[in-house]
Amino acid sequence: MSTDPLWNTGPVQSLVRKQDAGGLVRTGRHARGWRQADLGARLRCSPSTVSRLESGRLADLTLLRRAAGEIGVPVELLAASLGLRAGPGPRVAADPLPVLEDPMRRRTVIAAVGLAAPLSLVGGLEAALALTPDPTGSPIPLDARLTTARGLFDAGRHPELLDTLPALLGDAHHQAAAHRRDLDYARLSSAYTLAATVLNKLGEYRQSRLTADRAATYAEVSGSPLAAAAAARELAAVLRHQGQETAAQRHIQAAVARVGATGLTTDAQASAYAQMLASTAYTAAIADDRDQALAMIREAARAARDLPDQAPAGRLFPITPAAIDLYAVGVHWSLGDAGAALEAGKGLHPGQFATAERKGRMHTDLARAWHLRDRPEQAAAELLKAARVSLSEVRDRPPIRQIATELHSRHPHTTGVRELAAMITPAR
Repeated sequence: MSTDPLWNTGPVQSLVRKQDAGGLVRTGRHARGWRQADLGARLRCSPSTVSRLESGRLADLTLLRRAAGEIGVPVELLAASLGLRAGPGPRVAADPLPVLEDPMRRRTVIAAVGLAAPLSLVGGLEAALALTPDPTGSPIPLDARLTTARGLFDAGRHPELLDTLPALLGDAHHQAAAHRRDLDYARLSSAYTLAATVLNKLGEYRQSRLTADRAATYAEVSGSPLAAAAAARELAAVLRHQGQETAAQRHIQAAVARVGATGLTTDAQASAYAQMLASTAYTAAIADDRDQALAMIREAARAARDLPDQAPAGRLFPITPAAIDLYAVGVHWSLGDAGAALEAGKGLHPGQFATAERKGRMHTDLARAWHLRDRPEQAAAELLKAARVSLSEVRDRPPIRQIATELHSRHPHTTGVRELAAMITPAR
């Protein structure tokens, strides 16, 4: 529990028992002598939005967590107030999507439930970003540990990865500071890029922006165009989610030019080039730049056509022709063309992808296209397939979890919907 006596008082414990997360924000705001306008200025929202957040009338988990962070609500109390951790009161009911009196609060809890496991671990990584951990003295080489960490991501084991990253970052910093070699800075950049990747997956964009910026900085120091491309890809993803599509396009296009300038003399460089073209296409699609998006995805397909169907183990950009087709699904979905998205993905199957994360991503991208086309049964079927191969792809990704939530809310009797709800809700 927090050392701040405010969070150990009876009224606060009562708010937790009532699962009143907004009340915790209000309590912290009052303790700091802030008006709703003061907190709103820090969150870049209006005082009325803060009022609705504090009263439980605004189902925005991201804003809630930002507000809680601003006024210092301990992570374990926030989690308990959302029914995600054992607290001084009862847990959320055991029904897959519990019946709560307030439908707005119901949606908040459903949206939050997938991040129950990693919630405190995200806080641990955030602490490591604020103050670099001391070196662990581990005898295992950093390259091997980076490979293991990437394997955790590929397997969808997000809590274990989040638990691993602080020590990995600390040791990578220590090694870079001790030797000051380009390769050590490239490894440090790779560690930050991996942190940004998982934070992006979990929708933790504030922390991801910081990690991606650091990845880009250390990649620049290392002089590696491939490390710089990997960092730029994650930074562009953050910027897209923050509504800065133009800046995202600028970062990706600079990375494409940098990789292209290598002459693409190795398979690793060719893979990086195809990957960055695909990322450029998706970024353009998010910005609603249809001509650029379609031109870039066609160029990415041409760049990838000579790549192997299965990427070699350990490749920084394990892009394949099938992976480009999957990007095309996302490009057409982003442009609002469900039919073209489904057409682009009609030849895809799980055997074309080597990791659970990519197999799950294939199914969730197809689910988004079916959802856009208002075909709930097909969308639920794809989400079930995704959950069976990589539960974290549905449970831990806020946009995908939201589709599952909407399916349950609007089509509770559709085949597969209740089974899906049960799968993505943690056991109590």
